Amino acid sequence: MDKIIRIGMDTSKHVFQLHGVNAAEQPVLRKKMRRKEMVDFFAKYPPTVIAIEACGASHHWARLLEGFGHEVKLIAPQLAKPYVKRGKNDAADAEALCEAMSRPTMRFVPVKSAEQQAALMLVGMRERAVATRTQLANTIRGYAAEFGVTAAKGLCHIPRLLDRIMADETIPALARDLFASLAAEFAQLKERLKGIEAKLMTWYRSDECCRRLATIPGVGPIGAVLLVMKAPAPELFTSGRQFAAWMGLTPRDHSTAGKVRPGVITRAGDEMLRKTLVVGATSLLRQVRAGKGRNASPWLIDLLRRKPPKLVAVALANKIARIAWKMMMSGEAYKNTIARPVVACAA
Repeated sequence: MDKIIRIGMDTSKHVFQLHGVNAAEQPVLRKKMRRKEMVDFFAKYPPTVIAIEACGASHHWARLLEGFGHEVKLIAPQLAKPYVKRGKNDAADAEALCEAMSRPTMRFVPVKSAEQQAALMLVGMRERAVATRTQLANTIRGYAAEFGVTAAKGLCHIPRLLDRIMADETIPALARDLFASLAAEFAQLKERLKGIEAKLMTWYRSDECCRRLATIPGVGPIGAVLLVMKAPAPELFTSGRQFAAWMGLTPRDHSTAGKVRPGVITRAGDEMLRKTLVVGATSLLRQVRAGKGRNASPWLIDLLRRKPPKLVAVALANKIARIAWKMMMSGEAYKNTIARPVVACAA
């Protein structure tokens, strides 16, 4: 009866708390270990099932423990939290993970390979570089405005703005020298971003699923790469609506006593993926409203008449997510068929 059937492990940088139960669901392992002790323990222990919270370094530990023959299940933090009985400490978290893993309806996070982690790192670096470029452009505009020099919106006008400043002798020499430093930083950042995007496009072209998903209006190469990287196991979702709900593109449910009361969009899931799909949908809507869109279905035109553009963009992103899930599951190419989605996605 002392044979451990599953173990919950709360991780940190150096301290790991283990909680194991036997076949009778009785705790038989409650132990805190240092990093090296934990690795040595699982390297010698017979294969078992281990639950880890899906957080920083969790995929690394999952790959390491799977290499020792164990079965590792990653659980999203928000799904494990309800099983914490009281208080917040490492032992309670490990026990909660062990309990959550036993639930038959529990959803688990697929373990990412080292190659997938590297690809996600590339996407994260691009996101950081874009944010830094925007911050630097706003800094340049702010300083330039202090000297009465302005430029039109758009990053393409920043180099011309800097040229005008450097040619304006009414601006103090010290300020022009500092603007020259900002110009060099802006050019360096531009080249760095270009190199990152070149690597990202190489990864995109090498993946057949990415190329198919990019044909969906409003997705594009970046959106397709994020869909493949962030959702490596679409078969874990039972429907396209569940896939869209996982991204946070469905209304919050406040229904009770048979009365359906949809609330605001949940904004759950991965922020980067959701933001990319909404931005792509917004770009598509801009073309439709200007009369240039070739993908204006009757549903979209009717929704634009009745709802605000931002709400329509989220509803369109919801529809795009459902189409993407279907294409990833079936392996089919995109077909521009007019189909009216469920009303709830537009609420």
